[in-house]
Amino acid sequence: MAELLRPYVESSPDVAAITDERGATTWRELNARADRLAGALRGLGLGTGDAIAIHSGNRREHFELMVAAGHIGLRYVLVNWHWTTDELRYVLEDAGAKALFSEAAFGDIAREASAGLDLAATVAIGGSIDGFTPYEDFLAAGPDGEPADQVLGMPMVYTSGTTGRPKGVNRKLVTAGVPIETALLIGGVFADILQIPQGGRSLLVGPVYHSAQWLWSLVFLLNGRPVVMRPSFDPAETLRLIDEHQINQIHLVPTQFVRLLRLDEKIRDAFDGSSLAVVWHGAAPCSPAVKRDMIDWFGPKVHEYYGSTEASINTVITAAEWLERPGSVGRPLPTTEVIVLRDDGEKTSPGERGQIWFRYTSGDDVEYWGDEEKTKSVHRADGLFTTGDIGYFDEDGYLFLADRAIDMIISGGVNIYPAEIEGVLITHPAVRDVAVFGVPDEEFGEQVKAAVELTEEATPSEGLATELIAHCRASLAGYKAPRTIDFVTEMPRTPTGKLYKRLLREPYWQEQDQKI
Repeated sequence: MAELLRPYVESSPDVAAITDERGATTWRELNARADRLAGALRGLGLGTGDAIAIHSGNRREHFELMVAAGHIGLRYVLVNWHWTTDELRYVLEDAGAKALFSEAAFGDIAREASAGLDLAATVAIGGSIDGFTPYEDFLAAGPDGEPADQVLGMPMVYTSGTTGRPKGVNRKLVTAGVPIETALLIGGVFADILQIPQGGRSLLVGPVYHSAQWLWSLVFLLNGRPVVMRPSFDPAETLRLIDEHQINQIHLVPTQFVRLLRLDEKIRDAFDGSSLAVVWHGAAPCSPAVKRDMIDWFGPKVHEYYGSTEASINTVITAAEWLERPGSVGRPLPTTEVIVLRDDGEKTSPGERGQIWFRYTSGDDVEYWGDEEKTKSVHRADGLFTTGDIGYFDEDGYLFLADRAIDMIISGGVNIYPAEIEGVLITHPAVRDVAVFGVPDEEFGEQVKAAVELTEEATPSEGLATELIAHCRASLAGYKAPRTIDFVTEMPRTPTGKLYKRLLREPYWQEQDQKI
């Protein structure tokens, strides 16, 4: 029996563990299929530390593979299914993947990306791909019975590559081999910190290849919390699923908040939502006005965390705490040391901005797979590492974020933080999405520009641009207001909410000697 599933197989064998739009898999079935998969994977000659790649949307087979690989010490690479052939091939080679499991919907890309690679197996999920083994055939070839010598395997998540090729994020302690029981400890700690009800159902409406969505679904599944999933986010369907399946917890990103808030009033009024215990958000800055509206609607259960693929979850703040300290992302967890440093390396005073640095209290550390220079570039000599964020602590030890160092605008020697401006612009009823960045200015070095994606009801015009700039000036100092507005058809965001801001910014800097 898969060790982490044992308590739930024994106590609730016929209860649905994972549910997608095609059906449900019980705890008993999940265990039996994970055992067979583990045996089939070992039958390929794979051992602890070896890698497989899962190139699939949110579906039950994806979770079966993660459960199996997680019980026999494999690195399972969570592939962004939006990647091109070139991007997928790069990751397969970079990670040293020895097997590829790909959903048939992405079969053309998978077949081309894997062509000529020395893979022990290529397997098609949910349909057929030329030259690939059908998933159920691969599963059936596995032996009955519990895999021996179970050891913890973990995902390897690739960064989104907003500044070049994506890099695999790896934990050094996991590479060294970790007992399977460690997963129970990790999941239990986070379940307590994040107030996830025992046995409560999770709803997954974001891509599981994202590290936060993985935590809020698979990690809690392995601690007895069933998962209901859909391949993508639809605001009205999300509300329906919460009520239909009596969902207890969900992870959302701010752009999803905005789309929920803009649903037709009749749809919102029909939503009960009483089953929800917690709604967590993170992964991108959230406008204070948007967050207040969500708390007013859902109640004081809309909590926030601050984290990253590299640093996991660093701080949390409850809705009640946030209402007392709007804009804060909370206080550090005992699992991570969080320090804000000035450019000279000294700690900042309360209220003073600086770069945010981290250190795991467990003694673990983060590394970029196969890239020693990249790993060194984010570390200090004392072991602290950074993701490039800027922020400050208040007198009571609550952390506030300013922006990312790479996104900061310097105009006339003054630091301007785009997230602050974006938080104001998104509250305008004509704005669906927004990005603020710096463009060249002969006198001041940079000036503030905003790219705006409008709602369906709004029409781009010079008058609307003037109105949006005035909207900013009503809440912010004049020098922070955008000088110009670009209207875009669609903002270049990843499905996880991360913005490819460089795609908006780079055309303005191509002819400049200095790139900021």
